[in-house]
Amino acid sequence: MKSNQKVKYISTTALSKELKLGVKEVFKILLDHKLIDRANENWVLTQKGKEAGGTVKKHPKAGEYIAWIETIKTDPIFLIKEEKLINATALSNHFRISRFKMNPILSELGFLEKGVKGWKLTNLGKTVGGKQFEHEKTGVPYVNWPETILTNKRLVETMEELQGKEKEKENSETKTLEFRGKFEAKHRTADGHYVRSRAEMLIDNWLYMSEIVHAYERKLPVEEDVYTDFYLPIGKVYIEYWGLENDPKYAERKQQKLKVYNKYGFNLIELHDADIQNLDDILPKKLLKFGIQAY
Repeated sequence: MKSNQKVKYISTTALSKELKLGVKEVFKILLDHKLIDRANENWVLTQKGKEAGGTVKKHPKAGEYIAWIETIKTDPIFLIKEEKLINATALSNHFRISRFKMNPILSELGFLEKGVKGWKLTNLGKTVGGKQFEHEKTGVPYVNWPETILTNKRLVETMEELQGKEKEKENSETKTLEFRGKFEAKHRTADGHYVRSRAEMLIDNWLYMSEIVHAYERKLPVEEDVYTDFYLPIGKVYIEYWGLENDPKYAERKQQKLKVYNKYGFNLIELHDADIQNLDDILPKKLLKFGIQAY
């Protein structure tokens, strides 16, 4: 007699949650065991992956994605050796900074967020392997990290920036800076920043006069070399002003940046030319969606 029980499939992201592993870690395991492969910047299912219970499904918005039969989570390939974890004190010792500065730096990068007490892991922090714990006696939350974070590109770059070290520009980063270099940063803002357009100057001045701490042209804390127009540490919010959308190259670059923002689920505020003269009405509403009160 045939069973009417429906086979359940889950996405790779859902699988990573079931396994309590980072998404990148799960993709790496699947790739190492040849269940998936990389083609034209996309993940593709191999014949071996199909035999292991993989299938291709289609989402009305996200498009095609690889899904797995739910029972794959018990496959021996996911029985990996427990990785040694290090705490914030060990990180601060490695980078030779005060232990009191380490967690705020990780927070500025978006890997952590300050709780009422202690520190909480963010979704971005999970992608680099962070693990959430609580102190046995106090219940205060804290986060430990895999040793691989010591070589995390954005963390290393941030530490070098804070310590005043210079480094060679990678090709992709140089291209990004060359693109921005076409527009000289000659507009001086009220807080001393030099920005590349009058619109960016008005945005910067608005943030400054609203007493909102912000960074200009801050690099995103991800592997891709992408710079945001403005970054607000409070709320981990990014602001992009799209000013040259009629330029095909600019429009293409805009789409590439939006893919990165969507990929990591960053808090993004988008501003256009029509918004610049109405910042007093528009920005407070957009900021409030992320828990930031302007006035």
